[in-house]
Amino acid sequence: MRDFSNDHSWMSINTATVRKAQGKEVPLLDILDACARHQIRAISPWRDQVAAAGLQAVSRAVRSHGLALSGYCRGGMFTAVDDEGLARARDDNRRAVDEACELNAACLVLVVGGLPGALEGKAGYHDLAHARGQVTEGIGQLLEYARERKMPIAIEPLHPMYAADRACINTLEQALDVCDLLDPAGTGDIGVAVDLYHVWWDPKLQAQIERAGKRRLLAFHVCDWLTPTTDLLNDRGMMGDGVIEIPKVRAWVESQGFSGYSEVEIFSSRWWSRDTDDILRTCVERHRTVV
Repeated sequence: MRDFSNDHSWMSINTATVRKAQGKEVPLLDILDACARHQIRAISPWRDQVAAAGLQAVSRAVRSHGLALSGYCRGGMFTAVDDEGLARARDDNRRAVDEACELNAACLVLVVGGLPGALEGKAGYHDLAHARGQVTEGIGQLLEYARERKMPIAIEPLHPMYAADRACINTLEQALDVCDLLDPAGTGDIGVAVDLYHVWWDPKLQAQIERAGKRRLLAFHVCDWLTPTTDLLNDRGMMGDGVIEIPKVRAWVESQGFSGYSEVEIFSSRWWSRDTDDILRTCVERHRTVV
C-alpha cells in the first residue's frame, strides 16, 4: 500500500467538501485557487458548480493551475415516468460526458437515480425493480456514447437509505452486475466509484473489490461515518472522526492495482461552517495520517 504520510500528492478534493465556508457558498473558481494554494493537485467538481462558473472558464482555470480531475460529478438520474423524461435524462447525460471530456476527467461518476419524483416527495411509481431496469437501460445507452468520446463511466452505489430517492443501486455487487451485463469483456469503459460513506458497512465489500479488479475500480472516495449521525445527507465525517476502517479498505483497493487518487468527499454542515483554508488544511493532515 502506498505511503501517504509524507505528502498529499494522491489526495483529490471533491468540491462538495468546500462547497460552503462559514455558511456561505464558495464559487468554484475560488475553490480551485484555494486548492492550488494548498498544493492539492486534483479535484472532482460538481456540474452545478461548473455551470455557475462557466465550463470554459473552469476548463481554463483547471489548466492554469495544472489540476487533474479524479472524476466529474455527476451523471445519472436515469429513471422517469414516461418516454419524454427518459429522453431528457439521456440527453443530459450525454452533455455530462461532453463536459467531462472538456475538463479531461478520469471518469464521469454516475448517481443512477431512484423512484422518479421521490426527491420531490411525489414518487411517480413504487416499483424499484422497474427503476433498476430503467437504470440499466439508461447506462447501456450512455456507455455507447461515452465509448465514442473515450470517457469512462463509473457507477457509484449509494447507501440503501437512498434507494428510493437518489440511487436504486446500493451495493458494489449490484453495480458490478450491471458492469458485467453491459461490458462482459471488462474493457474498462465502465466501472465503479467506491465511496466509503456508502459501502463501508457491506459484508461483501472485500470480495466485491476483488471482483472489480483494476479495470473496474475507477474512483475511490474517502470520508468517515460519525456516531451518532445527525443528518444522513449533510453530516459526513472528516477522516479519522468516525468508525470506518479507511486504511483497511484502501489496502483492499490498492491490492487490485488501483493507483489513483483518494478523493475526499465530505458533505457536512459542521465543516461548512469553517473557513475554506481550515477545511483544506485538515483534509491534507488527515489524508497523511488516517487514510
